[in-house]
Amino acid sequence: MRDLFDILIPVCLLIVLGVLAVGVYSLFRGGSFARSYSNKLMRLRVLTQFIAILVLVAAFVWRRHGAH
Repeated sequence: MRDLFDILIPVCLLIVLGVLAVGVYSLFRGGSFARSYSNKLMRLRVLTQFIAILVLVAAFVWRRHGAH
């Protein structure tokens, strides 16, 4: 399970970074693309951050529990 978290944590963080980058790009680009996608992308960013935090907490709990 430890190996799973070693892979899952960076993947989650990269997904958050990717969604954030596309969202910021859409905000600066403006136009119809920004009107259509910027709010949706920022909501997706919040969701992906929440998932990443859950994975980090689960890894912390798993490793702390496994140490005893």
